[in-house]
Parts: sequence; C-alpha cells; structure tokens
Amino acid sequence: MTEPPQPPNQPPTPSGYGHLPGPPQPGYGYPQQGENPYAQQPPTQPMQPMPPMPQQGHFPPPPGMPTVGMHQAGGAPQPPKKKTAVVIAAAVAGVLVLGTGGYFAFFGSGGGGPKEPVAQSSAPADGKPSADVDKGDGSGTGAKDTEDLNAGRKQGEDKTLWLKMAKVDGPGLGVDSAGQWIVGDTVVKSVWKNLTAYGVTDGKEKWTLAFPAPICSVTKQTTAEAKTVVMFKDGDGDSATCNQMKQVDLKAGKEGWTKEVPKEGLFDIMTSPSLGITGDTVAVSRSGTASAFKVSTGDKLFGSATAEGCKPDSYVADKGKMIAISTCYDDALSSEVSDADPTTGKKTWTFKLPAKYKVGAVYSLDPLVLDIGNQDKKERAIVVLGPDGKQRATVSGEGSFATECTNGLFRSVEVCSTTAVDGNTLYMPTVAESRKANEIVAFDLGTGKVKWRTPAGDGRTITPLSAANGQLIAYRKATDDQGGEVLSIPAAGGTPTALLRNPSGTSAPIESSFFTPIVDYADGRLFVSQSRLLAKGTAEKLLMVFGK
Repeated sequence: MTEPPQPPNQPPTPSGYGHLPGPPQPGYGYPQQGENPYAQQPPTQPMQPMPPMPQQGHFPPPPGMPTVGMHQAGGAPQPPKKKTAVVIAAAVAGVLVLGTGGYFAFFGSGGGGPKEPVAQSSAPADGKPSADVDKGDGSGTGAKDTEDLNAGRKQGEDKTLWLKMAKVDGPGLGVDSAGQWIVGDTVVKSVWKNLTAYGVTDGKEKWTLAFPAPICSVTKQTTAEAKTVVMFKDGDGDSATCNQMKQVDLKAGKEGWTKEVPKEGLFDIMTSPSLGITGDTVAVSRSGTASAFKVSTGDKLFGSATAEGCKPDSYVADKGKMIAISTCYDDALSSEVSDADPTTGKKTWTFKLPAKYKVGAVYSLDPLVLDIGNQDKKERAIVVLGPDGKQRATVSGEGSFATECTNGLFRSVEVCSTTAVDGNTLYMPTVAESRKANEIVAFDLGTGKVKWRTPAGDGRTITPLSAANGQLIAYRKATDDQGGEVLSIPAAGGTPTALLRNPSGTSAPIESSFFTPIVDYADGRLFVSQSRLLAKGTAEKLLMVFGK
C-alpha cells in the first residue's frame, strides 16, 4: 500500500527510523550464546499450545498459520507462508484479514549526569531474586558477573539503569513470572512462588511476599489503592488446582485476605483462570465458568451458575466497565455479549453474535471493541458496539494482523494488552514476519476505516503499549546490535517522536533476547521482563530497566 504523506512541521524522526542497517542475522530477536552472561538463549520449552477444539474465545487460526505460543526452540516465531484471505459473513459486513501467527506478545526524564547501570546478582533456589546489588565501575571489570551495560552507547541514546538476574531451581517445565506492576517508585515482579518489589531507579529490593505454592494467575489491573488479586495453587503436586485467591497491597507490600474460589457446579474446572479488576470487583473466569468477588473482602458477589438465560463463560472487567461473554445452550450453541453490573452482574442490553461465531478477543470495553469469528468457515471480524450494545461499525483494512491476545490452554477472554484503544481510535500491529518490518495500523472506530499506518523500519517489530490523551505509546523492539525505542505517535498520525532510545553495544543483545517479554513504559522508564523462566538453577535475566 502507498503510505499517506507525512504532515509538515513534525518533530525530528527517531534515530535511524526507517533507515536502519540491513536485516538482522538468522535467529533475529534471540541472539546466540556469547561472552555476555546475561544474553542467554530463550526457553526451549514453548508455551502451552492452543486447544485443538474451540473453547469460548478460542479457535485455531487459518491453515498455514502457526498457533500463538508455538515457537520453534531457540528461534523467533515462524512467519506465515502466505497471507490467508478471510471472507467475513454478511452479518458482519466488512473485510479484515486477521493473521493469528507470528505474534510477539508484549503482555506496557530526569536530569543529572550519567549513572552507572547495576547488574543484579543471582537469587537463591527458592525463586526469590537476590536483594544484593553489585555496582559496575563503568569499565566492565567490577564485581563478579557485573558488566557495564552502557558500554558501546552511542550519542543520543539513553541508558540502561539496571538489570536483575534470577536463579531458580524449579520443576522441569520451568516457572511462570508473568506478573509486573509499576506502583509509584516501585516495580513489582512475580517469580514462581514470590512477589518481589524493587526501586525503579536502582533495582534495590524493597519487599518480598512468599506464597505457599506457585502463583498461577495474575492481572495487571489494580484498584485505585494499588491493591490486586493474585491466584496460586492449592499445592505443589501435578494434581494441584489453581483455585486460591490472595489480595495483595502492592504499595505497602502486604498481603490481605486469602480465599478459595468456590465451585459452581460439577463441571467447574479451575484450569488456567483469568482475572480482571474494575472498582472493588475482581472477576475470575475459567473454562466456561465465571464468578465475581469483592477485592476489599473476598466475598462473592455473583456467578454464572445463577445467571438467567445464557450462561456467562467469562466476565471481562476494565476501567469501570464489565461485560459477560455467554454461551446459549440452544441447538447451535450460539453466543452473546451483554453488559454486566460489577456489583450485581445484572445486564441492560444484549448483543447476539451471528450463528457459529465466538468472541476471540476484547480490545476495549469503552468503547466496546470485539474480535469475533467462525472457526468452521475461517471467518473473522472486528465489530464496534455502542453504549446500548448495538453494532455501530465494523473495522476493515488490508494486511495480516496479530489478533490473538492470550497463551495457554483454555484461557478465558481478557482485555488484550497488545492492542490499544483511545477515544475513537484502535491501534493494531500487523503480523511480525522474520526479518521484515511490521507496522501499526490506526483505525477510526466511527467509520471502521484505516486512518494511518506507521512502519517499524527495516527488519524491526513495533507494537502498541498504551494510548491516552491523543497519543499512542509504542515499543520498537531491539535487535542484536540496535537498542529498542519508545515512540509517541499522535492519534492523527505523523512522524513518531522518540521518547526513549535504548543503548546499543552491550545492552542491545540482552534486550533483544527477552522471550515473550512483558513491556511497560511509565514515568519515562521502560521495563522489560521475562514472562517465564527455565528455572534450571542457573542465572537468567529477569527484569531490565531503561531511562534517562
């Protein structure tokens, strides 16, 4: 497609934007093991595959497209061999080619002179990263395992502030480290059976909470008081169930109540539950059953077993809103979406999906933007609903888009963290193909049409992080020899402005080798962390922080 002309009088283009060195070497994004002790290979054990038969919110991608989470060991996700056209049913008119493979899951200025980065030392075998801090001397010859992470930094590049390593001796398939929250001057990270908080400026440990069993489900969402709910298993064995809830005050580093999620019928199987928080309500959705509880007390508010009519499979909550995604037990097992009061679960409107369609992803609750599809016919569409639940637009555009937002078996639908919505604009990344630049496409939710496209640059990958106040914040992933960048793009389009340019040299191969990272940008700092660790008893990179 021809790119739209750039508006005049735009700020300077980010360093190297669109004019970068040639494509990276094979294995892009995951550099080979070298002298750098922090740039280890990605896990060879892939994340759990999607189920062969569709559950609520999950259906396999079109033929020839790899499933989300299925990566070849030691390499980047494999690109689709060809783009598969998707014909949208007349009931949801409009065409959008939705590629579900080749997907990178990125489940988010101060003055003064340069400060030396800190290479954090290893953690004991209980999974708790060490609180010890080894400060480099800028020459790479400091304390053991300490390296100058800003060596090779070029003019105009910002700094690596610190790197946290973890040494965990865990089970054979590795351990989850999916939680990451930035609360004021603290970043909190989950690793296996612990939550640990670090100072954002220096990485020094502030507090740790130990859980009796592995943490198995988290949500990035918190209450206004920085409280969240974390789920953990009821034991350490293979038969342990993910059914324990614990309230955590992320600001104070204190745990609150602990309660077990009560079963709602014989077929309530606590497999890979998903969490969502809005106000004082936390929704727990799992394998076709969903419940809601008070964050403040843990008391149950409502559940799908007592719902009237179609049974909610998932309650999706975010930013003051909640919806129910339900299955209707008629001959066609049809689906519907309705609003849900966060306190009572009551609904005021219902949107019936076309026959055989399911909800695959939720991009926003305000406005409500749904990715729906028919597995049998390989048809998919993105629809926009108004406050009354009536369809107001269907998104359409050219390209192959990365639309799957969850990994793991039987995961319930959550608000997608790899797209962004602000006001009347939806931002989506296209599929990242090996050694080819992808792009972010902005859609007008009023008309469903493309507003603009921003390419990542040669061989690079760009993904939305957040959108607010008329600006999109995006992350351009690092390569082995080029640091990543945090970019700001106006909602109206235009040349991106670089808010942060991460250093090349020593840091770039470490940053680029994070496997399915969790990425957040807050208060001028970029946080990149692992979502899973091999846990073989050797030091692994866990969390890397960049800033001015």
